[in-house]
Amino acid sequence: MLQQKIKQLAADYADEFIEVRRHLHAHPELSYQEEETSKFIRSKLDASGISYEVKAGTGVLAMIEGKDPGSRVIALRADMDALPIQEENDVAYRSANKGVMHACGHDVHTSILLGASKILQELRTEWEGTIKLLFQPGEERNPGGASYMIRDGALENPKPQGIIGLHVHPGLELGKLSFRKGRVMASADEIYITIRSKGGHAAAPHLTADTILIASQLIVSLQQIVSRNRNPLSPSVLSICSIQGGHTTNVIPSEVKLMGTFRAMDEGWRKKAHELIRKQAVGLVESMGAEIDLHIDVGYPTVDNDPDFTEAAWLLANEFVGKENVQETEMRMGAEDFGYYTQLIPGCFFRLGVRNEAEGIIHNVHTPRFNIDERAIETGMGIMAWLGTSICR
Repeated sequence: MLQQKIKQLAADYADEFIEVRRHLHAHPELSYQEEETSKFIRSKLDASGISYEVKAGTGVLAMIEGKDPGSRVIALRADMDALPIQEENDVAYRSANKGVMHACGHDVHTSILLGASKILQELRTEWEGTIKLLFQPGEERNPGGASYMIRDGALENPKPQGIIGLHVHPGLELGKLSFRKGRVMASADEIYITIRSKGGHAAAPHLTADTILIASQLIVSLQQIVSRNRNPLSPSVLSICSIQGGHTTNVIPSEVKLMGTFRAMDEGWRKKAHELIRKQAVGLVESMGAEIDLHIDVGYPTVDNDPDFTEAAWLLANEFVGKENVQETEMRMGAEDFGYYTQLIPGCFFRLGVRNEAEGIIHNVHTPRFNIDERAIETGMGIMAWLGTSICR
């Protein structure tokens, strides 16, 4: 039986791909700089006899043909970039690159897809169709590596009937999976604001425009855009996450910079909010006597799991790990460039449990102490291979 063979190979190869994960974790690379990571992925594909092409600079598109290759085409995706975070975990495979860490689990995703590819290649005479493997760069940075993979033809020749991706979930226990049909993650846009005046002495604020005060007023004012203008039943977040200006106690700086993010679950509200942010920011800053430069970098769309495709994946997951180990995942205000794929073809983006409270593996993604229970890699390899061979049959 194919399912049992996949499970057995996932168990057999688990240690190998835990070591792959540790290598990747120790050698993280930032978005669009994944040169060594790309070479490493290609070396593993070479070892398995899997053909591939380089896409999107450092991305890799591989393809495995089973029986009757034209009967069905499914894409499996993993991301490979790391974050600008200094790791605080005391582990043997701690990041060797200062200030760079796989704090979002992309090392895990890549290792899982490499493991699944080895399983799929070994069993290629026992499943039908073609499976495309997308190892994409730059998920953590606009405009998103998915957009470049699409630009370079990753979803063409042949076009997949659907695409599957997973993400580690530190809030979900080891051995568990979670799925959600429909909208599952938010859009994400970046906000960059510069406030300028001539600056001046702190003892004579009347002779200039106080950029610090204006920035403070603007931060508070922007929060009212979400609280007073959006539908309360539609989740949305506007967070200013950086304020830079001034260097001493008695000088009003000539320039203050703000950076932040805007998240939404509704595309209509998203566009309206952009207009409100521009109008409110320009009006407030200019009314207080300063000048403003404002740029909204439009980023990732929402992630929308196709209901039918996700239902099929969910049922297959029930078969593979047991219905009691599959949950409905929560809607999240986090963003993922996987949304670019789901705009074009049916997609399913699901969660893999990596939490182990007994071992202190409890820290969230994008933190210096994020880690996983590495036994999740076996589960991830198996479920990705199983979905790739079995969905849309």
